[in-house]
Amino acid sequence: MALLAAVAYAVLGLVKLASFRATTFDLVIFDQTVRNYAAFRPPHVPVLGMFHGRGMEYLQLADHFSPIYALLAPLYWIHDGPETLIVAQAVLFAAAIPFLWRYTRRVLGVVPAYLVSAAYALSWPVAQAVAFDAHEVMFVPVLTAIMIERYHAGRTLPAFLAMLALLLVKEDMGLMVAGVGLCLVVMGDRWRGVLCAMLGIGAVLLTRGLVTSVFGGESRDFWAYGHLGADIPGAILGIMRDPLAALLLPFSEEAKVDTLFLLAWPTLMLCLLSPLSLAALPHVLERMLSDRAQWWQADFQYAAFTVVILFCAGVDGLSRLLRRLERSDDERRSSAGESEASRSGRDHKHAALKLAWSVAACAIALTLVPKFALDQLYHPAFYKEPKAAAAAEAVSKVPSGVTVEAANSIGPALTSRTTVLLWSPTPHGAPWVVADTARWEYPFGSFDDQLAKVNELQGQGYVKVFDRDGYVVLRRALS
Repeated sequence: MALLAAVAYAVLGLVKLASFRATTFDLVIFDQTVRNYAAFRPPHVPVLGMFHGRGMEYLQLADHFSPIYALLAPLYWIHDGPETLIVAQAVLFAAAIPFLWRYTRRVLGVVPAYLVSAAYALSWPVAQAVAFDAHEVMFVPVLTAIMIERYHAGRTLPAFLAMLALLLVKEDMGLMVAGVGLCLVVMGDRWRGVLCAMLGIGAVLLTRGLVTSVFGGESRDFWAYGHLGADIPGAILGIMRDPLAALLLPFSEEAKVDTLFLLAWPTLMLCLLSPLSLAALPHVLERMLSDRAQWWQADFQYAAFTVVILFCAGVDGLSRLLRRLERSDDERRSSAGESEASRSGRDHKHAALKLAWSVAACAIALTLVPKFALDQLYHPAFYKEPKAAAAAEAVSKVPSGVTVEAANSIGPALTSRTTVLLWSPTPHGAPWVVADTARWEYPFGSFDDQLAKVNELQGQGYVKVFDRDGYVVLRRALS
């Protein structure tokens, strides 16, 4: 099952890359990061540095604290290109399946374990993540699956090592660790819970307040809570001044309500019965309290941070519900003096409920497939891109080893042999430019005057060397 899932995820990403539907923001960003790690250089990301106006030597760690990308560097010694990131991401997402299976088997049984694992493999958060380039979220499902399964098995050391590894994924993963601490406190493991909560909160404050600035970033770059306050203390005061408004904020937009429902629905809402869901709560609130609409929506990779936690919470929630029913039955049988035959009947009923829930969870995942990215895999049109030939020819006109400003969909095809910058409304003076004047694609706002920019560059001495189906390649004339 894990192998099939990995192949499906890799095909989805590789077809998008080959057909020029992958994007510079974000695939080129992480490709440049890992390539520098592989060459034992600091993780400079020129594409992001020039976009922010901070230079070609801008560090990825100044943008997001994700040193865990260094683990992928040896893979670039085998194949140096963004395809490596896509395949690695596919394998990492699929690698969560064995641990989820082991946890579910221990709690519900063998058949439910297969069904829940299939539900995860087909789940919409994973589908959206693997369909949108490559992101640090690729590490989170397998780490959270190891953390939960090993802790449940009584193996606390590997569980806590996996939890610590989460802190290397992104600067806000301390919130998830703090959520794990809250979960442990509720479950009765109070000392470990308090330690995890303090560690998680401390990690967030350290990375956002100090580490980011040390590497050349600014903490305000990703501050998305201006409506609550100018910084963390200001936001806390803002919430305290009007707690009711803050409480209603996660439900203030239809997109937020839709996403919240979609997060819980794959478990038939039973994840809400488990304290494990507390581990996901801080990250979900981080999204829903923000002022950035893309964080609320189900269209991107953000839900994949919590998908394994919520599936495990669903499994645990069902188990807790059955135990509650069992206690109620025991009390009723004791008072009524019922025989052992009734106990056997109850066990059969509980086994049937476990199977029914698991079947339903798998069925829900299947019904959601046509609404999300995995749906593309069985449509022939997905494997055809009318403009791909023209895009490939445009890419072939750019020599290796140069710096090129490329349209968002063109950058991934050039990043393994050139230094790619994003073609944007603010030119950076690169010797080569590849524009897509027909698509007018730009990841941040409108850029519908590319043709005018092309004409402007020609007036400044650039020479047009290719023009087909909207793709224009320009070379700066030698002085």
